[in-house]
Amino acid sequence: MLRFTSLGSGSSGNATVVEARNGARTSRLLVDCGFGLKQLDQRLSRAQLCAADLDGIFVTHEHGDHLGSARALSLRERLPVWMSQGTHAAAGCPDMGGMLQLAGDASTFALGELEVIPFTVPHDAREPLQLRCSDGDRSLGILTDLGHATAHVLQHLTGCEAILLECNHDLELLANSNYHPALKKRVGGRYGHLCNADAAAIAGAVQHPRLATVVAAHLSAQNNRPELAQAALAHALGWDAHQIGVATQSDGSPWLVV
Repeated sequence: MLRFTSLGSGSSGNATVVEARNGARTSRLLVDCGFGLKQLDQRLSRAQLCAADLDGIFVTHEHGDHLGSARALSLRERLPVWMSQGTHAAAGCPDMGGMLQLAGDASTFALGELEVIPFTVPHDAREPLQLRCSDGDRSLGILTDLGHATAHVLQHLTGCEAILLECNHDLELLANSNYHPALKKRVGGRYGHLCNADAAAIAGAVQHPRLATVVAAHLSAQNNRPELAQAALAHALGWDAHQIGVATQSDGSPWLVV
């Protein structure tokens, strides 16, 4: 069985737990660790977990709302941390105490019952990666922090039964926001973040009969609203809006079975 929960998603911090279970064997990967240790422990507790229940950490890129306390958590719990060489360099080449595992595009690795396939995405970071996670039967695509979808991105999402998908901003809200023009250009650019319309286009492009779970993530507190993201994704998929989940900054999401 494959399931996941967002511990929180947004510009103030991101973290997702992906769990694969096969009989008595359970494996859990923390994807991003964009909170301080105390807050992370609290959010894990809310998901009925503790840090000792984790088997590894994957850091998608070096931005603080994703990297956060990954090093501190790894050293405290002696957890392996996967990240790209570029992410490690951009983070200042921190000493990971022997826990660093370098990840790269399409370099599949196993973490117990989990198969993890990282893939590159266009984002304004050194060597950003996103993920496809599988228990051998079903797959979850995690796609946040990118400016647009390449054919390579779509290829890695094809066939996923669940997708955690960035819906950062509504174009009109961003255009009318009080963001500095340079920040608007960065957020809305091809190496920034996905707007609702582009996220919806991705969902529509990879839709297939077994795709049953789509969760909107990394919503801007100022430049988006959950109902706008849900409406865009639902329209593209031909679903009702209530079928689209939303991972919030404060509460994340409940556990969802893939």
